[in-house]
Amino acid sequence: MSESPDSRTKTLNFNVGVLGHVDSGKTSLARSLSSTASTAAFDKNPQSRERGITLDLGFSSFTVELPDHLRDSEGQKQYDNLQFTLVDCPGHASLIRTIIGGAQIIDLMMLVVDVVKGVQTQTAECLLIGELTCPRMVVVLNKIDLLPPNKRQSAIEKMTKRLHKTLENTRFKECPVIAVAAKPGGPEAPDTEEPQAVPELIELLKKQTYLPQRDPKGDLLMAVDHCFSIRGQGTVMTGTILQGSLAINDTVEIPALKVTKKIKSVQMFRRPVSGAMQGDRVGVCVTQFDPKLLERGVVCTPGSLRTLYAALISVRKIGYFKGSLSTRAKFHITVGHETVMARVTFFGLPPLGASEPPSVTNQPPSKPCPLDTPFTFEREYFHQDEYVIAQGEASPGCDPEQWALLEFERPVTCPLLCLVIGSKLDTDIHANACRLAFQGRLLQGFKDKGYAESALPRLHIYKTKHKEGQLERVTDDYTVIGRNLFKKETNLQLFIGLKVALSTGETGVIEGGFGQSGKFKIRVQEGLSPETKQLLSSTSKKKGKGGSKGGAANEEEPKTDSQPVSIHLHFKRYVFDPHKKMVQS
Repeated sequence: MSESPDSRTKTLNFNVGVLGHVDSGKTSLARSLSSTASTAAFDKNPQSRERGITLDLGFSSFTVELPDHLRDSEGQKQYDNLQFTLVDCPGHASLIRTIIGGAQIIDLMMLVVDVVKGVQTQTAECLLIGELTCPRMVVVLNKIDLLPPNKRQSAIEKMTKRLHKTLENTRFKECPVIAVAAKPGGPEAPDTEEPQAVPELIELLKKQTYLPQRDPKGDLLMAVDHCFSIRGQGTVMTGTILQGSLAINDTVEIPALKVTKKIKSVQMFRRPVSGAMQGDRVGVCVTQFDPKLLERGVVCTPGSLRTLYAALISVRKIGYFKGSLSTRAKFHITVGHETVMARVTFFGLPPLGASEPPSVTNQPPSKPCPLDTPFTFEREYFHQDEYVIAQGEASPGCDPEQWALLEFERPVTCPLLCLVIGSKLDTDIHANACRLAFQGRLLQGFKDKGYAESALPRLHIYKTKHKEGQLERVTDDYTVIGRNLFKKETNLQLFIGLKVALSTGETGVIEGGFGQSGKFKIRVQEGLSPETKQLLSSTSKKKGKGGSKGGAANEEEPKTDSQPVSIHLHFKRYVFDPHKKMVQS
């Protein structure tokens, strides 16, 4: 919201994200909709102008009269007019990270589809980002001037039907579809040709508006998308206020550079204002700051944001992603306004009543859907080699509750509880495959560079281990000798006192090593049962019959059928325990 000093008019700012596949005509559409071009607007990037592709978030705006449905219940106007800020997000595949940056500030999504080509890979990715970040959508079928006039209407109807089919399983299933020609004749055509159906699109956009939740309270967080200097004035940072508010003379921090600056003046679309709040698109002027240091990033209340070396997030796989989500794999993580590589470790709740790992196929979720288990350091978690997907009767999307540890390749600055998206942006951009892999919320951040020593030991993620050996011989009713449980070089001291189970049913405790070859002594507190003694005496007799020639070899490697008693050792180990202790419940 802003007040311009001359007329004290109050303007409601409504952010519309213009997303779509490369060359679907998004920039032309934004241009034909706009009256005031903001600084970042319309392919300012030289690389973009050469290739005709928007490479950064372009912003522009136009103002209309406030629609009746935005007046309050008494018919009074809280605002005098409605300003649409168009966020033209790039469609170029390798720049999907920019789209994710833009999508966090969007109230309504305008998905632009080339009426001739229909839904393409990036269109689908834009849809996904919209689902994660935005409550409403309008689909614009562009380039209808390319359809032959006699077949135009039927082609539009056919494409509209296909789009509704694509959208039926998303949150946008009933969304309106409108057909336009933003730039008849294509980008090179002269501007004399009028755009088609753009006034109708403006009316549709007005119908789709609502009063977004805007809250001036709390710490300031502003996403900066452009930075430039004005001689004699200072440096202007343009961007959108994601939370809180700002005013002239406020001190703000640029956390990535660890500097604070005082706000000298504020503008909204070339009009000076005294302040601005959440949802507003502003230019903020500060002095003695080199604009080259910050092309994009965040500005905040001093001390309110943290720079993190690692983080814990809730995690949900994106259904369209075909790859597996494996622990230790690296993903592109978009968090706040940054995209950075991170190594991922997945973990979940311990399997129900199990000391066995959850199999990806037959383990029921530990908690029913919807997810309702808050993360806490007090609980124990189960280490997963990969993300676990719900099987059988569970409804799609109701995977067991799980979390992930992200270890960033370089530190990132972001607010807590912000949206996190994991993607595989190095996948071939021409392959018809979704590259968005998972999404979640940032729950805990680690600010200490030495987090592996200082913080991770508090995270109780365990792996279960199972070792199996054989019973070598009986010393007396309470003592047996075992083998093949440990390698020759294993330090047996670590295992003394651990419980083992014999396949015949008895339990015992490892008392220590026996000889030099990794054999060990087990104390069976309750004593061996008569059946076990009988079994063991018959196998040792069998062994004896082999004669002295093969005796030595048999002693080392008796056949499995002549050694029926196995020894089982189960324990768990905490992944981040610096002492690598073995624990038995």
